[in-house]
Amino acid sequence: MTAGTTEIRIGLGSCCQASGSADVYRALMDEVKRLGDAVDVREGGCIGMCHRVPLLEVTDPDGATTMYGNVTPGAVSAILGRHVPQTGPAAAVRSAWRKLTRDEAWEDAEQYRIDPASQAAGDFLDPQVHIATADYGRMDPTSIDEYRQRGGYEALAKAVGELTPEQLIKQVHDSGLRGRGGAGFSTGLKWDLVSRQVDDVKYLICNGDEGDPGAFMDRMLLEAYPHRILEGVAIAARAVGAHQAFLYIRQEYPLAVQHISEAIDQAKAAGVLGDNIFDSGFDLDVQIKQGAGAFVCGEETALIASVEGKRGTPRLRPPYPAESGLWGKPTLVSNVETYAAVPWIIRHGADKYVKLGTESSPGTKVFALAGKVARGGLIEIPMGMTIRQIVMGLGGGIKNGRQFKAVQIGGPSGGCIPAEHADTAVDYEALIGIGAMMGSGGLVVLDDSDCMVDIARYFLQFTQNESCGKCTFCRIGTKRMLEILNRLCNGQGETADLDTLERLALQIRTTSLCGLGQTAPNPVLTTLKYFRQEYEAHIAGRCPAGKCEALIHYSVTDDCIGCTRCAKACPADAIAETPYEKHMIDMNKCTRCHMCVPVCPVDAIRWE
Repeated sequence: MTAGTTEIRIGLGSCCQASGSADVYRALMDEVKRLGDAVDVREGGCIGMCHRVPLLEVTDPDGATTMYGNVTPGAVSAILGRHVPQTGPAAAVRSAWRKLTRDEAWEDAEQYRIDPASQAAGDFLDPQVHIATADYGRMDPTSIDEYRQRGGYEALAKAVGELTPEQLIKQVHDSGLRGRGGAGFSTGLKWDLVSRQVDDVKYLICNGDEGDPGAFMDRMLLEAYPHRILEGVAIAARAVGAHQAFLYIRQEYPLAVQHISEAIDQAKAAGVLGDNIFDSGFDLDVQIKQGAGAFVCGEETALIASVEGKRGTPRLRPPYPAESGLWGKPTLVSNVETYAAVPWIIRHGADKYVKLGTESSPGTKVFALAGKVARGGLIEIPMGMTIRQIVMGLGGGIKNGRQFKAVQIGGPSGGCIPAEHADTAVDYEALIGIGAMMGSGGLVVLDDSDCMVDIARYFLQFTQNESCGKCTFCRIGTKRMLEILNRLCNGQGETADLDTLERLALQIRTTSLCGLGQTAPNPVLTTLKYFRQEYEAHIAGRCPAGKCEALIHYSVTDDCIGCTRCAKACPADAIAETPYEKHMIDMNKCTRCHMCVPVCPVDAIRWE
């Protein structure tokens, strides 16, 4: 930041741009052109407050910082008018550019200001511990200089210049870091297994094939912290003796691919990647491999097949990739978040990391908090925080005054956990104990308007579509389960269907080759366990949440005044026009479009 200038940082990640930040950025640059050197506009990384984007963070010449949320292009003038210096050339330019007094600008901009001392901001930000997301919002993702100003690549310099591979492995092992891709396997142990393999050629893969519905952790880390991920990859490669690394990123993440690509070029130019890193004699070539978006390629052996140019299907293990992976060579495979945590551990020490979280699950976990929650976004919390603290604390509770019903943790591989278990701690063993799993970190909040049978159907539909088809039970068993769920939601279910669902689910879990098939039944099994009464209601012809259209029945009460407005609004002619008489709804014609309800002046139409 140049002395005497006002610095503005704007989030331009995928989530931000989807909410209009690109339009705000264009409006900002149009106005800044008139101010010349008075304003310095820079991109900021993800702050995680998706519920408040587009976001602007303004730093005045005196160092004071103000954050603005839900900014519109029309608000840019007032925000700039509030912060542009009042003396010197910039003030003259500002006066000509906008006839707005400072008091007026202050008042117009105030409605967008985020008060860091407010309960909403404090409840969302204060409980978080930032390791993978350190320096959130304060660092241009595409600037290696800004990353290095904040200690970036210091851990790599230490790893190649001061520590032996054995010392690196011990540091990570002692930290208790577990794989953040879902299974929670010890990272230090995995590194040790690869390092012990006697082979001149070893590979490293960063798994960025994030495909869970409602999950965006890896995408945001790749977009906002590309240099941190590269540093973690390089440290891991040094520890296990790999000189070739691949970042496998799904093609649907173009901004992540762009930022990682730029970061690789910058790092090579700076001598922190490529040949002779930090003059240590250690070489590492890093390449990007783009996936086609197959969910099954998140499984490490299917991912390896995809990198090799083959169809992404899993293979039987053992041998594990640590012994025989990419092109038959020892291969280290970990996900994005795992690598992002490594530089912090090497810089600060294993003892500081292990003090965070719980005894069995040290450190922090990045979650995508989504669904029916008031404050959704990207969060990084210490392990051990409860589901209730996340949803009702950071998330601000449920939207629109609805009731907290459940959370789906771990995406289609996880499980639906009811509100009555909301005091469960978020760590690997605790979640498994109630039938869920950590997964990669998706956390979708559900309210009392959600039908749990329909939710189970949604996730099973996803995994059924994404099955590679190699295993008979996964390919056909999930299809049979989906057929039963469809029948239940269409009012054609039978009591015996529930036993069949459970039997098929357990068979699929025990006979599938990879994690996709083994965990595909989890949403069904957990909803059957915790919400069985909803399944039974569907068999009886009723959807308690009113979501399953085939089970919704409309009726007209005696309050009807015969105004015919509902008949005129009905697109299916299911209501006959009978002026001044109580209307009737023909459910054989009714399409459940709900058009009749809002037009009734006396609220005489009921549905259940």
